[in-house]
Amino acid sequence: MTVLLMTPPMTQLNTPYPATAYLTGFLRSQGYEAVQRDPAIELFLEMMTAPALEIIRQHVEANFEHFEDDELPPAVHAFLAEFERYHQCVEAAIRFLQGKDPSLALRINSRRFLPEGPAFDAIAQMEAVSGDVLQAAFGNLGVQDKAKYLATLFINDLSNVITQGVDPYFEVSRYGEQLAAANPSFDNLYDTLMDEPTFSSEILEQLVEHYLEDTQPSVVALTVPFPGNMLGALRIAQTCKAINPELPVVLGGGFINTELRALKDPRVFEFVDFICLDDGERPFLTLLEYFQGQREVDDLVRTYFLAENEHGHPYVHFNENTALHDIPQVDVGAPIYDGLPLDEYLSLCEMLNPMHRIWSDGRWNKLTIAHGCYWRKCSFCDVSLDYIDRYDTAGADILVDRIEQLIEETGQTGFHFVDEALPPKTLFAFAKRLIERNVVISWWGNIRFERTFSQARCQLLADSGCIAVSGGLEVASDRLLKLMKKGVSVERVAQVTKSFSDAGIMVHAYLMYGFPTQTEQETVDSLEMVRQMMAQGCFQSAYWHRFVATVHSPIGMNPDQFGITLVERPEILFAENDVEFTDPTNTDHEMLGEGLRKAIYNYMHGIGFDQPMSFWFDQPVAKTQMKKDLISKAISNFIDSNQA
Repeated sequence: MTVLLMTPPMTQLNTPYPATAYLTGFLRSQGYEAVQRDPAIELFLEMMTAPALEIIRQHVEANFEHFEDDELPPAVHAFLAEFERYHQCVEAAIRFLQGKDPSLALRINSRRFLPEGPAFDAIAQMEAVSGDVLQAAFGNLGVQDKAKYLATLFINDLSNVITQGVDPYFEVSRYGEQLAAANPSFDNLYDTLMDEPTFSSEILEQLVEHYLEDTQPSVVALTVPFPGNMLGALRIAQTCKAINPELPVVLGGGFINTELRALKDPRVFEFVDFICLDDGERPFLTLLEYFQGQREVDDLVRTYFLAENEHGHPYVHFNENTALHDIPQVDVGAPIYDGLPLDEYLSLCEMLNPMHRIWSDGRWNKLTIAHGCYWRKCSFCDVSLDYIDRYDTAGADILVDRIEQLIEETGQTGFHFVDEALPPKTLFAFAKRLIERNVVISWWGNIRFERTFSQARCQLLADSGCIAVSGGLEVASDRLLKLMKKGVSVERVAQVTKSFSDAGIMVHAYLMYGFPTQTEQETVDSLEMVRQMMAQGCFQSAYWHRFVATVHSPIGMNPDQFGITLVERPEILFAENDVEFTDPTNTDHEMLGEGLRKAIYNYMHGIGFDQPMSFWFDQPVAKTQMKKDLISKAISNFIDSNQA
């Protein structure tokens, strides 16, 4: 039995999404012939060729036939005006971003090789504030990185042309996301799938036809990690069924696990046969045994399929089967990347910030130190779901064994640990094992900013190869942090992040606004705290997220405890996640959000720290009540106590 695993478009361009690699490794350990392909990266690369640009131009010209030049979207106008240069440069720029043509950097840096559309306006906007930002960021010798940044802007312009002029569902890291995300109805997706295929979906169909011919699978399995993968997954499934209606197609992945837990629409099963929830190893293994006649349908684990009621009407049936336990972390094995085009991924530089760029730059082997979250108390988090709630770790030695196996296979020593929060006890043991076994890697991952990360332990992590950490500060308000059950304080976060930074580890902070009962005063004070922390070098990068209540979080399940009222929801037939609510506090979070994003963008580029809080907002806001030296004193007191 041959299993073909695929990642639908779109995901990040710099490294494979790890789900198929995990399952490939596990299935091969169980004796199955598992092969994997990544149509996400291959679709993108097919669209970034000179012949594809000619077809894209034809679509754009047809779609904007009756528009005057000044009515065209800026990216489309630049594309048509400079088409010959785009046509000439596109394949060279892709090769450069794949690391295959480094000498091209000097031509790119001349600013005369690549056509510069509206994505390049960001440079002029920053230069208006702080002078020559490229010189400040890259100096005279950062030739490769400077060219990578300019080539990334070029790719962004082309991607916008496709989205605005050819295929509205196409984006660099997502594909038709708005059709699936928290959509209670399957109608939008279904209607799109019934429509004529777009240019990108035609290419996707050709890729899938080639994969099926090449691998001759007995089963096709698709991972749907995000809403922006669902349309691509169903397009692939649609193609598979058109070629061979008897070929079983199975769905799983993060979006499925989070948002399709109340699935009722039987039309989904016109495209797929089975949908598995939560960790895929046990459900998929049981499903394969069912295909081979070794199990009954009632044995399936956390699996949706189409059944008939006593009147012969189809309905969506969910089989739980709690008798079969999940595969423990010690037995899932190491990911295997065989079958994925590791030399085809693109290293991008999307922002002039060394921490922020690592999400899209470099080839990272993905691993988890532990399944689930060791804390699992945060009131805004989906703590009721398996991927958070079930905590399980394999141990430091097994982890280092898997790392050595991955280095041997891929030749890459960069690792991104994708845990919800790296468990400190296991993390410190892991760092010691890396040093003891002389395993040289560079690694980063997500943590909680808690007191156990002392200066000495941060230095231990740095010595083992830790280059960066990300974590949730959320709101710089002790009242709200307590309401969130974060288990940290603002001062403690400042001290911990400073310890990481002093050890040479870059830090990214996740920030949140619009939390239930959050006032304008608390939001402005949070921004002041963030300003102080970034000015003091506690963290180098951050991002403001607008709070969203989800059905699987404590807030979504118990809104009264947080002072909000959920808006009545429609009947859920497809996806369910975000829930609207009313907050009697009546803070204008929309207005505040614009100012927060503007401020953090400037702070990440090292500018604007001297501006008053009011500078960032379009209308008057409350004055901050925070003392200007609060963070500096917290850090000084922490250093003094450690030296005592």
